[in-house]
Amino acid sequence: MKRCLIIDDSSVIRMVAKRILGGPEMLVAEAATAREALDICVHGMPDIVMVDYRLPDMDSCELTARLMAIECDRKPTILLCMCEFDVGLLMRAKRAGANGHIMKPFTRAQLLESFREFQIAA
Repeated sequence: MKRCLIIDDSSVIRMVAKRILGGPEMLVAEAATAREALDICVHGMPDIVMVDYRLPDMDSCELTARLMAIECDRKPTILLCMCEFDVGLLMRAKRAGANGHIMKPFTRAQLLESFREFQIAA
């Protein structure tokens, strides 16, 4: 079973993503803050992490770098969730360790395609 962590201060985004992704093949956890996400990841790194580009307690690029610095058997696939396309932010996130991005609001098809692109079954 694959594991996913959705990090977003919007409970609506977390709920929608969890409904789309959750099922027998994917265990989905949620975090509303970067600190909450780091606590979850220290205790068990998920296979894929969706990071909101704007979190209330930490820059998304800093969070990505901290996630990548956690010692674990495997590094997660990290998707940055963006409301507007910002090349500079995306490049900083990729330098920090992000693998790609998805635009919000996303559809079911778009989110599932993003997961398939990185060979993460949902």
